[in-house]
Amino acid sequence: MKHPVDVHVGKRIRHRRWMSGTTQQQLAENVGIKFQQIQKYETGMNRVSASRLWDIAKVLNVPVSFFFEGLDTQPPADQTNGDMPGDILTDKEALELLRSYYAIPENQRRRLFDLARVLSEAA
Repeated sequence: MKHPVDVHVGKRIRHRRWMSGTTQQQLAENVGIKFQQIQKYETGMNRVSASRLWDIAKVLNVPVSFFFEGLDTQPPADQTNGDMPGDILTDKEALELLRSYYAIPENQRRRLFDLARVLSEAA
């Protein structure tokens, strides 16, 4: 059975890898393992050792603590918020939106954020 911490860490690996535009193959090559192992880490099927997590963090340019962020505040897996999926990091559309959002220059991004907030409040 998958441990919730392993699943969370795997999702954070996938999230950061995807946001940086890195493929599983590229990450695996930079860490010195097969891409199938990255797949197993990302699904929580295999537990990531501390040294391997250290290597992954270096390749993805984040502190090791990044992979544990939100762990103690995570809602139960079956709990959702309105139309949002229970785990936003597994929703491909949401991840694509995030990547596109951060590609926008900061001043325009702030204006877009403000617009989105107004539209969501009006809904």
